[in-house]
Amino acid sequence: MRIYLKTTPNRETAPYNYQQYLVGALHKWLGENEVHDGLSLYSLSWLTGGQANGSGLNFPKGSTFFISSPSTDLVKRVITGVRADPEINFGMEVREVILQKPPEFRETERFLLNSPVLIKRMIDKNVKFFYPFDEEADFLITETLRNKLKAASLGELPVTARFDRSYRNVKTKLVTYKGIKNKAAFCPVILEGAPQAIGFAWEVGIGNSTGIGFGALK
Repeated sequence: MRIYLKTTPNRETAPYNYQQYLVGALHKWLGENEVHDGLSLYSLSWLTGGQANGSGLNFPKGSTFFISSPSTDLVKRVITGVRADPEINFGMEVREVILQKPPEFRETERFLLNSPVLIKRMIDKNVKFFYPFDEEADFLITETLRNKLKAASLGELPVTARFDRSYRNVKTKLVTYKGIKNKAAFCPVILEGAPQAIGFAWEVGIGNSTGIGFGALK
């Protein structure tokens, strides 16, 4: 399930690294919850339509972002929270909520990204980032997706994920979240396997930290 949230224009400039404020709004809407960012069974997109003004971003026509999850309960709680308190931050409020069920997927699907895919692992007590053209990248995003399927009791569903290496415009982006620098990448992703597993990926995102705005699939 996915909900698209349309906002009013901002009244204050949003910082370039605004994701922590969007996450804050999400957890406000959820109320007390057991949702963790380590293995998030949901994904949060970035805001669309931002215009840089030198010190941050403005959204003169408002914006749209989405929250998606296979958990109907989580989606309902977000909607209830938004209705009770639609404020996000920067003078922006949610003005419209649109609910979308997962589309019908085939056994092979190619997805563009709303936000960059983050792949990181702790190796010898150091954080290492991986990127689409690294040899290990496909294995790692598949591993994370399969771990999420297991956590959702869907581990029997076959699926593999890989980056579209025919794409010629791969871009990396440094994103700071609560003072922590993460380097992620924009590159389309190809999923192969059971349509239900592909639909699950559409809901939970790809890679690490989907709950704080990485790896959201369009």
